Amino acid sequence: MITPELAERAERLLAQREPFVHATVVRAVSPTSVRPGDAAIVLRDGTIEGFVGGACAQTSVRLHAIRALETGEAVLLRLEPGAAPEEAAAEAQAGITVAHNPCLSGGSLDIFLDPQLPALRVVIAGDTPIARALEEIARAAGYNSVRGDAAAVEPRASDAALIVAAHGNDEEAALTAALRAGVGYVALVASPARGAAVLASLDVDDDQRERVHSPAGLAIGARTPAEIAIAILGELVAAHVANPLADAAGASPAAADTAPAVAIDPVCGMEVVASDASINLDVDGERVYFCREGCRATFLERRAGDVAAH
Repeated sequence: MITPELAERAERLLAQREPFVHATVVRAVSPTSVRPGDAAIVLRDGTIEGFVGGACAQTSVRLHAIRALETGEAVLLRLEPGAAPEEAAAEAQAGITVAHNPCLSGGSLDIFLDPQLPALRVVIAGDTPIARALEEIARAAGYNSVRGDAAAVEPRASDAALIVAAHGNDEEAALTAALRAGVGYVALVASPARGAAVLASLDVDDDQRERVHSPAGLAIGARTPAEIAIAILGELVAAHVANPLADAAGASPAAADTAPAVAIDPVCGMEVVASDASINLDVDGERVYFCREGCRATFLERRAGDVAAH
């Protein structure tokens, strides 16, 4: 089971809006070094905190956990020892991702990988009844709802939405910043006539101007601030804005890293996450990655032999 320390670590990551994967052993066939209930946290750089197996098992867990973060979907990972059969299709099982690990000494493992992604951020510009209602309803729907003055909001590329409900206060600046940042859903609460005038005044090209939803919200006959907020949230949901990992921890979009690349262990041929969390070695200015120390040692022995032969 997850330890109190690991549970506290997960809570901190959630509070920091940092994505991670809960990895839990649900089945272990001897000989293995783990038992059902053993757990770990896998960060998006491949770092593993906790215990779900030795170095060989960790290599596969690291790779498939990061892939789960990319898709946002939970995975039941089955680790089998030995090389993959020639007919991989024969190994496919409903609901199970089967990975053959040539480094495992024996036994097999089933590990449940459950990605924990930060809630989508919805930025609301304004201090009006509609803005306050939207903040409350968006938070109740599971969004990370942030509200502030239109002149002070700082939209990010990873934001699900920026909705301006400021009744004429600094609307243009907020909308322009959101469009230039590439926010998924941008909306202005205004009448058709005033909304058209505001959009015409924006210093953006026509393609970006057409991205602004104004009047904001679905046409459901909403009248009260709460009803208008529901209509806007419905339009946002209909836009199917995805949950990007970039900027998930609050960094600038330019600095945010996507999921690490994948490398091939030159000794055993396993796929390995190309990050500092994996065992690696600098070879003539290039980084080489390994599934475990044994493969790294074999690589160095072979390299030393090649040098001696010449």
